[in-house]
Amino acid sequence: MQNLASPLLNLGSGHPSEPIAEHIMRWPGVQRVPHPKIQMFIAKNFLEPELCQLLMIKIDAERRPSTIADANDDYAFRTSETCDFTGQDAVATELKRRMTAFTGLDPTHGEPMQGQRYDIGQEFKAHTDYFEPQGRDYEKYCSVAGQRTWTVMLYLNEVEAGGATRFKAVDKIIQPEVGKVVAWNNLRPDGTPNPSTIHHAMKVRAGLKYVVTQWYRQKPWGW
Repeated sequence: MQNLASPLLNLGSGHPSEPIAEHIMRWPGVQRVPHPKIQMFIAKNFLEPELCQLLMIKIDAERRPSTIADANDDYAFRTSETCDFTGQDAVATELKRRMTAFTGLDPTHGEPMQGQRYDIGQEFKAHTDYFEPQGRDYEKYCSVAGQRTWTVMLYLNEVEAGGATRFKAVDKIIQPEVGKVVAWNNLRPDGTPNPSTIHHAMKVRAGLKYVVTQWYRQKPWGW
């Protein structure tokens, strides 16, 4: 298990993101996606298959229809199911500890962790994780904790067919693998939203797809 005593890094909007990137690069086996328009990192074998299996069981047992802030009146924009993890879940707590060690980000800035399940034909069409500053719900979702900064996503299984995550603007497709983690910065170096982070959870063609997602904010989560 990785050392969890490393210093936590400030998430404030005025704080440069490169120290976070440097912290992530110290993780064994991590790779940085070589593209100037995005800060993105990938590491395999982040979580053991046995723990991934336990998380999938939890998602199966407690899933609900996924929601979205603004689907542009497209009922099929996000068709997955979601599981809300609580602080009482031991495996989710351990995963959050590892994400803290991986990123160096203060866990108090993290939203409640979620799991997602995609059945055959389900997807999450091309979207960004940040909230549009000019969007109708920006004040509603960002007035307390600020904008989303980093996303950390863990794949729990391999998918029989389909289910890749496509970052079209940077020509990157990430295939699901058991225990693979992906982290990216949703903002540019100046703190403004980065449209190059647009990504598509592509349709599952065969089998099921499970992921766990942790979003971070500029300020401590206070909802």
